[in-house]
Amino acid sequence: MRSDEDFPHVTTDEHVAIYEASTPIFKGVLSEVRELSKKKPEATMSASKVKLVNRVLADLLIFLKGEPASKYLEELDEDALPQMSDAVLTMVQFETALEAFHSKYHKYFGEYGRHYWLTKELQEAWSERDDEDEDEDEDE
Repeated sequence: MRSDEDFPHVTTDEHVAIYEASTPIFKGVLSEVRELSKKKPEATMSASKVKLVNRVLADLLIFLKGEPASKYLEELDEDALPQMSDAVLTMVQFETALEAFHSKYHKYFGEYGRHYWLTKELQEAWSERDDEDEDEDEDE
């Protein structure tokens, strides 16, 4: 399969699973908050909305916390409820970090004709296949 090439950046299958489960929910919530912000940008978010948004953001932080953009990411303040426009600004930072995560770890491999998430587990599997291929070549 692949050579012993190490990927410069890898994530884990666990982080990919969280990304894939959380991102569509995040996008839906962001869309709703944007709509509410257009109507009343200075309106204060309710505590229940902040909790709902923070549940999603907490999941995203699991895999984004080690990324370069993580220093700009934080959950919404539940004590000092944010205005809608402030919530959108915070969420757009997450949106940008999600795009960067996807660009960094989801790559197209032409020799296989598909995209792969660059994970430790994929790298190990490809390395094992390379070792098996070398063993077969030596047997011939």
